[in-house]
Amino acid sequence: MKRNGAWLAVRALEQLGVRTTFGIPGVHNIELYDALDRSEYITPVLTTHELSAAFMADAISRTTDSIGCLAIVPAAGLTHAMSGIGEAFLAGVPMLVLTGGIRRDTGRHYQLHHVDQQQLAAAITKGAFLVTEHEEIVPTIYEAYELATSAEPGPVLVELPGEVQMFSTAVGEIPAYERRWRPPPVDAEKIRDAAQLLLDCERPGLYLGWGAREATGEAIEIAELLGMPVSTTLQGLSVFPGYHPLHTGVSFGPSAVPAAQKAFEHCDGLLAVGLRFAEIATASYGMSIPAKLIHIDINEEVFHKNYPASVAIEADAREALRALVMELGRQGIQPREPTALHQLVAKEKEAYRASWTRRPSKKKVSPGIFFRELRKRLADEAFLIVDDGNHTWLAAEQFPVFRSKHFLCPTDFNSMGYAVPAAIAVKLAHPDKQVVAVVGDGGFLMTGMELITAATRELGIAVFVFHDGELAQISQFQKLPLGKKACTVLGELHLPGVALATGAAALAMPQDDEVGPVIDEALVTAHEGKPVLVDVNIDYSRKTRLTEGVIKVNLGRFPVSEKLRYVGRAIKRKLIG
Repeated sequence: MKRNGAWLAVRALEQLGVRTTFGIPGVHNIELYDALDRSEYITPVLTTHELSAAFMADAISRTTDSIGCLAIVPAAGLTHAMSGIGEAFLAGVPMLVLTGGIRRDTGRHYQLHHVDQQQLAAAITKGAFLVTEHEEIVPTIYEAYELATSAEPGPVLVELPGEVQMFSTAVGEIPAYERRWRPPPVDAEKIRDAAQLLLDCERPGLYLGWGAREATGEAIEIAELLGMPVSTTLQGLSVFPGYHPLHTGVSFGPSAVPAAQKAFEHCDGLLAVGLRFAEIATASYGMSIPAKLIHIDINEEVFHKNYPASVAIEADAREALRALVMELGRQGIQPREPTALHQLVAKEKEAYRASWTRRPSKKKVSPGIFFRELRKRLADEAFLIVDDGNHTWLAAEQFPVFRSKHFLCPTDFNSMGYAVPAAIAVKLAHPDKQVVAVVGDGGFLMTGMELITAATRELGIAVFVFHDGELAQISQFQKLPLGKKACTVLGELHLPGVALATGAAALAMPQDDEVGPVIDEALVTAHEGKPVLVDVNIDYSRKTRLTEGVIKVNLGRFPVSEKLRYVGRAIKRKLIG
């Protein structure tokens, strides 16, 4: 039987369990899209922009057992998608990127889309493959999947030239994919060292990142056993349930909420799992990390980079924590009494929430009241997807997340435009779950037109746009140290017009007394299969702990002369403009 390369590529994707691809067809992948359209298992989803496609693929990988897959044209399709691919790369999210490629059988130069895609992709993928022969297609896609999902996951690119897709060759049975990679075995000696170090600490703490997303049960067990306060990175916010009495919040340094700061104040040992101590995770490296540091991660390259570890364990997070709990049990440890810690955390959380909700506004929407009412109305297993901006940290501080992998956000690559397309993909993969996106107006302007994809496919997502007319996070970063704003004020945005243009419903949320009723209406509309766009007249007058903390930390590192210059300039501009 003769089959073309596109047919072989789609059969390989089916073997890997891919059920959805995202992208835009063009002259260099027509055959691939024809084969996808004929597949009984895979649904190709047309997006308005390849950036959105990449964010959608990212969300599939983060919230399902499948891998997110792009099917894009070469050159422009790849460069459009690169921010989403880069987001997955720095976040440790697996992704398959299938691009078309120029024909290599014609001998012609300067072809359409003729760029070196392998070189383009090198900085933001774990690997890039160029297929030159039909017999390479299936094993190459399998190899790309193996690489993308092994160790610390990430995106991998496979380029399929035009002639390979189009032309046919005799094919036999498609081999099944067989997993080769296995996580490294847990080092028993290092587990014993880690257990002893924890036992030697009077007030150990637990810090969790995205790498611990499959180890929630084990994290709860060891936290309760040792009576440890628990903090998470921003990306790892969902890893530990927000309702748990030991959960303190995101981070525990100068940018953290009071519950986390006070619970970790006298911490003399830290168990860090599934994180890299990156800039966002450490609030610009402003956290004070105890000398007794146990660092567990699947990627040994992250150890000792910013903070030296007393014990570094290269292992799967779940297996390592399970082994650590067993070792502590063998040493006869008795669960520590955490009552005082529970009371401290509960008191500080309630006080912080109250400080954001005690004065309802009749002119704008208070962030604390918005997130309080949203949490009340969402099921425990609802998904919240946020973008990059001021609202990101408001959500992190104000919205408790109850299920692992049910809070998504861009982090280290920090790309705006994530929320709307990611929410669409999550709803596509979880049609029976509530899916809510919260996005700033700046981020919404980047990918908001993707709502037409949600409307076309009758995907009921609720998108709340925090509308203040500025790039709020950067505006605040400018205002505090510089005393003025520069190039952060947006043009007038008429959100009902965007809703009309894309087929979404439109609602307005002008002030606090309408927050609950408008959320109710939005969720009902979404439940009926219609995307809904909510214009939230947000009050950004109060700074988040992140904004205040990061500015203070970074300014504090300046030489004295530069610090005085910055402060003096800000005061002068505030007084005389």
